[in-house]
Amino acid sequence: MSQSEHLLRKLPNDIGGVPADRIERTDHVLEPWEKRCHALADVLDFHKIISTEEKRRGVESLGAELIGQLTYYERWVVAFANILFQKAILTPDELAKKMDQVERRPTE
Repeated sequence: MSQSEHLLRKLPNDIGGVPADRIERTDHVLEPWEKRCHALADVLDFHKIISTEEKRRGVESLGAELIGQLTYYERWVVAFANILFQKAILTPDELAKKMDQVERRPTE
């Protein structure tokens, strides 16, 4: 396979064999928002709104640059939003309004 063919077939999050720093293998406690994101993925899948395959494709469609800038669960959130926009289940305006409401909530 030529280098051009390889680049065309390689997905942005396919980083196997690419030179990189050493991976730090440490367990970390998930933040509350990360747990909610994971639960949301389960609910969306259970109700057949967004499948695991759609989520994977949604993350891959973000592109290498954005994938490199976002954390694992941030990628999920952006992918979910994009998929819900594409399916006309949610609009960017509705999401922005909800985010404003959440931001105004009092903190404990």
